[in-house]
Amino acid sequence: MKNIMNWKKIIGIVAGIAILALVVFKLKTNKEITQGKVYQYDKEQAINVQADTLQIENVNTEFSYSGTFEPNKETKISAELQGKINSILVDVGSVVSKGQTLIQLDNSLLKLQLQTIDVQIEGLEADVNRYTILAKADAIQGVQLEKAELGLKSAKVQKATLLEQINKTSIKAPFSGIVTAKLSEEGAFAAPGVPLLQITDITTLKFTINVPEKDLSQFKINQSYSLSADAYSEILLTGKNTMIGSKANMGSSFPVQFMVNNTSDLKIKSGMFGKVILKSDNQEKGIIIPSSAIQGTESQPQVYFIKNGKAILLNITISNKIQNKAVVSKGLNEGDVIITNGFINLFDGANVIVK
Repeated sequence: MKNIMNWKKIIGIVAGIAILALVVFKLKTNKEITQGKVYQYDKEQAINVQADTLQIENVNTEFSYSGTFEPNKETKISAELQGKINSILVDVGSVVSKGQTLIQLDNSLLKLQLQTIDVQIEGLEADVNRYTILAKADAIQGVQLEKAELGLKSAKVQKATLLEQINKTSIKAPFSGIVTAKLSEEGAFAAPGVPLLQITDITTLKFTINVPEKDLSQFKINQSYSLSADAYSEILLTGKNTMIGSKANMGSSFPVQFMVNNTSDLKIKSGMFGKVILKSDNQEKGIIIPSSAIQGTESQPQVYFIKNGKAILLNITISNKIQNKAVVSKGLNEGDVIITNGFINLFDGANVIVK
């Protein structure tokens, strides 16, 4: 009986060992299969890159600051009196002159009141003439003449008031410009403070840029600068500096504003983007690299330098940035070859092939 029990234990132990061995074998096989499916990058394989050979170039110290064109004058026109709109004499895009009638309100009731006042004035003038003759003949007391004269003056004031109200029913352009918005229609009811039209004057434009404090010294009040609109870069404009901000905005820069005369055909529109261009008289030479070649951080820029077929990560010092290029003051020399494209999988010491 004991022998049977011992054999059962031995068989159980052997079976457990066999199962464990099978599990280990299966796990090892799965690992090998998984590793076989994972891409193993060969660090010795040469990477295709694009490169430039550096030369000493003239540093074009031309700077530009982007900004937006705005109208010199723009206003929303509303009525001073309440009334029904009889006619709107202009539409969006209409060119208007200062003093031109734009909207006509209904003034029929005011004109009837004016006729009534005219009748009153006619009667009062007759009374004054008659009382003047009678007063000279001592036929009436002088107070009656005075009352008639005061009544005539009051009627004339009422007439002047009505004429002013009638005049205000014709809504006129406060300055010359272009109608840029129509905010009401004929038959609508006009009320003081409710905008009816918008007029914009773009014969003269304001152009505003934001300048870092370190560059503010480049701008002087009443001095002229060259400007251009992005949509018409071939047209060179002149802007007179009229304002340098006294308070920094959210971006820690200061607004600088220019007054610009538009072209004769008013090509430059309100809201267009443009730039003011500054050029330095000092011509310098240096090594210029594309900004796309710069790696590393803002405080420690780096580039990949090719030496003996390998990419070497090199620290550099940048003295200036001009648009999409950088001027290198330290770290590179004329004739050096740097990588400008193909940075995927690139690392310090990698083998490279220049395409």
